Amino acid sequence: MKDVAFVRSPLAHARIRGISIPSDQRDSTSTAADLVGVKPIRAVSGLRGFKVSEQPPLATDKVRHVGELVAMCIAATRAHAEDLAASVTLELEELPAVYDMLEARKADAALVHEHWPDNVFLETFLDIDIAKAFDAPIRVSREIRTARQCMAPIEGRGVVAFWDTRLEQLTVYSACQMPHIVRTGLSECLGLEEGEVRIIAPDVGGGFGYKGILLPEEICLGWLAMHCGHPVRWIEDRREHLIAGANCREHHYRITAYAERDGRLRGIDCEAAVDSGAYSSYPFSACLEAAQVASILPGPYDFPAYRCRTFSVATNKCPILPYRGVARTGVCFAIELILDAVAREAGIEPHEVRRRNLVRPEQMPFDNITNKHFDSGDYPESLRRAVAAIDVARIRDRQKCGEPDGRLVGVGLATYCEQAAHGTSVYYGWGIPMVPGYEQATARLTPDGGLELRVGVHSHGQGLETTLAQVAHEILGIEIAKIRTVLGDTALTPYSTGTWGSRAMVMAGGAVATACREIAKRAASIAGRLLQTDPAQVFIRGGQALGPHGAVSLAEIARAWYLRPQDLPADVDPGGLEATTGYKPTRDSGTFSYATHAALVAVDPEIGDVEILGYVIVEDGGKLVNPMIVDGQIYGGFAQGIGTALYEEMPFDPSGQPLASTLADYLLPGSTEVPAPVLDHMETLAPYTEFGVKGIGEGGAIAPPAAIANAVNDALRPLGAELLVSPITPHRIVRAIAERGRS
Repeated sequence: MKDVAFVRSPLAHARIRGISIPSDQRDSTSTAADLVGVKPIRAVSGLRGFKVSEQPPLATDKVRHVGELVAMCIAATRAHAEDLAASVTLELEELPAVYDMLEARKADAALVHEHWPDNVFLETFLDIDIAKAFDAPIRVSREIRTARQCMAPIEGRGVVAFWDTRLEQLTVYSACQMPHIVRTGLSECLGLEEGEVRIIAPDVGGGFGYKGILLPEEICLGWLAMHCGHPVRWIEDRREHLIAGANCREHHYRITAYAERDGRLRGIDCEAAVDSGAYSSYPFSACLEAAQVASILPGPYDFPAYRCRTFSVATNKCPILPYRGVARTGVCFAIELILDAVAREAGIEPHEVRRRNLVRPEQMPFDNITNKHFDSGDYPESLRRAVAAIDVARIRDRQKCGEPDGRLVGVGLATYCEQAAHGTSVYYGWGIPMVPGYEQATARLTPDGGLELRVGVHSHGQGLETTLAQVAHEILGIEIAKIRTVLGDTALTPYSTGTWGSRAMVMAGGAVATACREIAKRAASIAGRLLQTDPAQVFIRGGQALGPHGAVSLAEIARAWYLRPQDLPADVDPGGLEATTGYKPTRDSGTFSYATHAALVAVDPEIGDVEILGYVIVEDGGKLVNPMIVDGQIYGGFAQGIGTALYEEMPFDPSGQPLASTLADYLLPGSTEVPAPVLDHMETLAPYTEFGVKGIGEGGAIAPPAAIANAVNDALRPLGAELLVSPITPHRIVRAIAERGRS
């Protein structure tokens, strides 16, 4: 096996005038001219007005962001490959860079794609009776912004590729969340039949959405493996990860809330923009975030008037990717900050404003103003529990007394809903290359009574090997230690759109349950013959088939099927003890998990330091299959939410250069910055899913930025300062206080 290093663009926007390769390394260096027949990445959308971008695996005439791939070098070691890459000279004609999404929409802005009339992938507009809200007695407006971030999985991306000459098949090991989707995209770009491509995703150290796209590096290594005659490997380093592959969450909102004097909302009016970067990422497309904003901004609140215009903006930055929570973290930040502004204007507690506007349990199932179908839940109860647990009344008394050290304390709330496991009807409307349908699972009883599960979704930290085995145990009673779960291999598992959108437990859990029930039905038929009784009187429990006068183990049933066919009934199902079945919830509008987060912070007004003194999360994920795994998901998301709130930011200079290319510059929260939250689980069963489960994988990351920002603003209220941007850094706090003092 040999290693690959890439020559990457040092400029954000430039024409390629030449690529000079030393003559002695021409055989070990490839450019776009060498990749004959390889197609560019095209992630399209069926939404009207969407502009298509084409991302070549190796840049052709132009580079459009720092870190874009220009050439590929191969050598015996990574160090040698990097030396070869360093010896390649790029002749670039620098062009004006578009580094700010608001500037990018101006008429005189440079064009990222010359054949477009502007720098907007997609504009959407929705108006539902907004004019009826204009005469409301309270009107508050804010301009809110979230910083561009980088996901930071402990393990970055990695790709190993080789061409199996015996099978005539390209095998690619890749740290990815969606092996089957990668195979589809890779085969399209390389001009191969899907049967000629096998994707194997081994244990993946964190995904968060970053590992849910087709990489140009995967295409390059696939092509190289087909032509060089030996395996090739690329392991992403952290600098590549930060500058070139993993940006997300850069939003801008101009939002106005109209309300009655008692805090009840009359309407929300918003214009939102999302920096989508230079290209549309496969398969989700460049409009995944901004186009969702309009439909999910109202969140769990019930109000009669609404207007929202969104822009997916192209800039000279690396493509934006779906990150844990996707657009929900940004819209939660916007709506929750504006609700606190309404509360201040109305002179009432922020939790009272929320209580008066939240959808109520007696309204369930509830279609909100954008026709999101809320399946179940008690949102006011989650709010009540959070307010009680953080003890808002005690904090108000504490604020009156003041802190001995001169710091200011504040309390903040945020309530959100997370639409998860949404299916065909939702994604068909997007018109993207991937639309989820039935999720399939294969269950196979082995001759010794064990069970194999083959599932197309993939685990990147959710513990699916455990929870899916629990589901099978629930149906068949086989010991979990005897259940083997196979994930992450396109040659062994049913086709699946993969693990994203908090869908795995809802969809794959339902598929496993359905397959195991089919196995149970077939096993009962065989057991009827072995027990000499009517199969209708046989039921499966505890790993056995129980009849009126005796029992037979699943292991004995398996031996009869595989090794003693003479003992089988004449009408035995020829499918045997292996079943592949598909599953969809009875309604594919998605599940709606939700939570209320409450934060208590102390802010030092002299230096801008923020300390989280207490944090409460009241979560409703429906039936919790494994509460310990659920807690782990929430803890991990909470840590990422703190990063969004207080630390993580990828700034750019006017030439489009990323300014945080190492973890010395890009700040991540560590263990000392992440307190242990108080978790309180509610369990309102989902009416449309197996066991009543809801997807909750992203929930922990959605609300912390809003809750912490509201807590900081509550603390700074005596000083008249307000923070409307994330992350809330010490510099921004001190500046906000100083600016308020000057005014």
